[in-house]
Amino acid sequence: MMTALTPFYDKKVQCLACKHSYSTTKIRSRFVKVKGHESDFCPVYESDELNPLLYNVSVCPQCGFSHTDEFTTYIVPVLKTDLEQKISRHWQPQDYGRERSIDDAIKTYKLAAYCGLIKKEKKITIAGLYLRTAWLFRITNKEQQERRFINLATHEYIDSYLNDDFKGTAMSETKLLYLIAELLRRQEKVEEAVKYLSKVIEKQHLSTEPKIVEMAKERWREMRESFKDQKQNHLA
Repeated sequence: MMTALTPFYDKKVQCLACKHSYSTTKIRSRFVKVKGHESDFCPVYESDELNPLLYNVSVCPQCGFSHTDEFTTYIVPVLKTDLEQKISRHWQPQDYGRERSIDDAIKTYKLAAYCGLIKKEKKITIAGLYLRTAWLFRITNKEQQERRFINLATHEYIDSYLNDDFKGTAMSETKLLYLIAELLRRQEKVEEAVKYLSKVIEKQHLSTEPKIVEMAKERWREMRESFKDQKQNHLA
């Protein structure tokens, strides 16, 4: 008799820091149903439980080193010592390899961001961890925390853009500029947001992502409308 396929499976991982082998839960892609995306690319899934965002981070149960597939595999020896002092020495062995709640997932992202900072990962990688943390807080309606992590992500994304640190990653310049603008807009930093949106629109002829250029124009129109409304209300 064939056993029914479950949405979850175990993936074998080797810790980049201590080389311990462990298994962590992942979701089979065929069970993942995306309803759509929000304006900052946050995926909206049909099921809260079958949300791959919850399982993005691998946490070593032995030393606490946490990473995603975006991390580079090599750790400079001096930074390995740093990780040992700042993470492993304080680590109480615990297992995040099972099914995770949103709170569990948030802890794993915070751990991965901390590890990424110590390991000196790319700014674009750290920014992605902060943004996904913000999305998880959004699901649980914790607006203050969501805003805090959007702010952290914005700083890292801007740094990444200014230092060309995103080059050679899956993030294109068009998408990065749009994302910075959108995150600034969500923090009511309208003037700064407009500055980044206009960069997307100025460079549209160089872009191979017409959909993102279109999204930038949409945001631009929305912001112009709300600016007009504010002006009229102010004059009324």
